[in-house]
Amino acid sequence: MEQVKIGIIGGSGLYQMPELTDVKETEVDTPFGKPSDAFIIGTLEGERVAFLPRHGRGHKHLPTELPFRANIYAMKMLGVDYILSVSAVGSLREDYAPTDFCIPDQFFDRTRARAEESTFFGEGIVGHITFSHPVCEELGDILEESCKTVEDLKIHRGGTYICMEGPAFSTKAESNVYRSWGMDIVGMTNLQEAKLAREAEIAYATLALVTDYDCWHEDHDAVSIDMVVEYLTKNVRNAQLVLKEAVKRVANKETPNPFEGATKNAIFTQPEHWNPETAKKLDAIIGKYGPKSASVE
Repeated sequence: MEQVKIGIIGGSGLYQMPELTDVKETEVDTPFGKPSDAFIIGTLEGERVAFLPRHGRGHKHLPTELPFRANIYAMKMLGVDYILSVSAVGSLREDYAPTDFCIPDQFFDRTRARAEESTFFGEGIVGHITFSHPVCEELGDILEESCKTVEDLKIHRGGTYICMEGPAFSTKAESNVYRSWGMDIVGMTNLQEAKLAREAEIAYATLALVTDYDCWHEDHDAVSIDMVVEYLTKNVRNAQLVLKEAVKRVANKETPNPFEGATKNAIFTQPEHWNPETAKKLDAIIGKYGPKSASVE
């Protein structure tokens, strides 16, 4: 299996990267099942990258149906150290307008039915990662600088992404409560990706594309698919240009992945007590920390 350093997860509207050359599709089977789709591995700015459409080509998976563990574990199996995630979001602030880009630095979890897809741990191996700062600051810097290379693109650095269950959009009451809490943008997918990436020792950052004002705004009383698609269409090309620049900057940076080793001190269960089946399943992440018998040869 070809190994790559940089992974891109494309969200709603971003199902491909036209600048990718020398492309091949790679099916990855993981201990957690199949990812959302085949990976598209290609060359972008001289760097081999792995692109995954989060909802599958044709947008086939609901947010609640996404195989988050398989997606991130497959990235790990491919050797990915850095994930650039693109996501469509609603704005909870007047100054975060449709077609603006946001690079959030915090997440708030409002999902209810995704416990299984929110961690690799369990089944005989207990782990508690540090997650106070859920986004890689270095990748955030790279995304911010990359956004500045795109003409007439308004960007917002920082802010909190509240991850709701979906698939319905917010009620007006919910939207107003989120605003009263100081949330900045709302989406349905990135929280689980960020948690799993940290457990997998992969640096992660989100490029959020604002498509609407949720439903709190007097001009956006009801969010419609037509509205979202209209602004996504305007955003997607800019997102592709930002990613192209960001990949170049990640590939050329001299500092190592800051989350290498992040899981070592998160594992509470002593190696001699690891469930062998779970240890085998998690080998790509924790095999280097366990007894030799836990590793897959």
